[in-house]
Amino acid sequence: MKNTRTTAARVLAPVLLGEYTLDEGLRRAAAKTEPRERALLRELCFGVCRHYQELDGLLVPLLSKPLKARDTDVRALLLIGLYQLRCMRVPDHAAVDQTVSACAPLQKAWARGLVNAVLRAYQSRTAELEAGLKRWQRVSHPAWLVDALTAAWPRDIDAILAANNVPGPLTLRVNATRGSRDAWLARAAAAGLDAQPGALAPDAVVLTRAVDVNEIPGFAEGEVSVQDEAAQLAARLLDPQPGERILDACAAPGGKTGHLLERCNNIDLLALDAQPQRLERVRDNLARLRLQATLREGDAREPQAWWDGKAFDAILVDAPCSGTGVMRRHPDIKLLRRPAQIREASELQARILDALWPLLRPGGRMLYATCSVLPAENEDTIAAFVERTPGARVTPVELPCETHLPHGLQLLPAIGGHDGFYYALLQKPPH
Repeated sequence: MKNTRTTAARVLAPVLLGEYTLDEGLRRAAAKTEPRERALLRELCFGVCRHYQELDGLLVPLLSKPLKARDTDVRALLLIGLYQLRCMRVPDHAAVDQTVSACAPLQKAWARGLVNAVLRAYQSRTAELEAGLKRWQRVSHPAWLVDALTAAWPRDIDAILAANNVPGPLTLRVNATRGSRDAWLARAAAAGLDAQPGALAPDAVVLTRAVDVNEIPGFAEGEVSVQDEAAQLAARLLDPQPGERILDACAAPGGKTGHLLERCNNIDLLALDAQPQRLERVRDNLARLRLQATLREGDAREPQAWWDGKAFDAILVDAPCSGTGVMRRHPDIKLLRRPAQIREASELQARILDALWPLLRPGGRMLYATCSVLPAENEDTIAAFVERTPGARVTPVELPCETHLPHGLQLLPAIGGHDGFYYALLQKPPH
């Protein structure tokens, strides 16, 4: 039988090296992974990424010298072993034995002694090793990010860090064009699913236990979609009206695209994305929902290459960002992000706003959204845009929740609740 820990090490090694994301690694492994091992594979990979800084802080003192880059799979295996001993219900002896056995399929038989020695040394030195952890390691976030979050949200920092280390709930959006939320909740109860209405979005339901999408009533038929409650607020805030021409910039994977059409299907919607493979995901999502939009490949920073010259009534700018509001769903962000990338994202967001603003008709509205909790990508970006853009003004966002800022609304990740998100609604002068 295949050792799932070997597969997990092969998935994690390129993530540790910064070569690609965890989602990409799991996609690559999917064809070679038996269905019965997928749950354990995801648990090991997501768990190591979610607790990486803590696990690595425990591992380093146990190594007499750093492992070479070519042996990153062995390092991943050591982290997998520590994760099992610290966070899983696997018996200690089984965790050690199975992790040691995973060395052979990696063609790293020499590492068996090392893995065994390190894991057993951890068992005997746990208290000493834990005492040596720095704060950022104990909370399993990179030091620079703890500093940035503390500076931005000093009163909320402990809650943010805690929420980031707990998997987010499975939240769904009921397709209002196909039925009511109450009707779907009744169907879910009949199917044995425990689901509750969302607290913020009128179409949201939250499952108390995550299940495969194939077990969700009506999913294949487009009656319900997976989407966090914070992300569901975009369609509500942009508030599409019949007959309007709307641009969904940076549209992939299409969750907000579909929701805009569900909220008002009598609109002319252009879904734009720079990457053709990502645009295919929008196409697939709309097909499942039985909705239609115009899909176009194009860079939001260069509208001259794709815009037909006809102004839009409303624009959704779901801007590329650090993803620091969704780390609980994508914990590899903790490994992959660097401070320089935040600055680069902010510059990219500014270029997108400047490029798309002229495409908005007089009196039109633009909704800026990110799944970030860092002011450099959110409030600071919008404040700078308003200052340099004549006539641009902020429309107050009317939601009875979270942190209302001078220019927008910041939602912070909440355990059992929504992801971290930022929204700012901008209005163009009518003349």
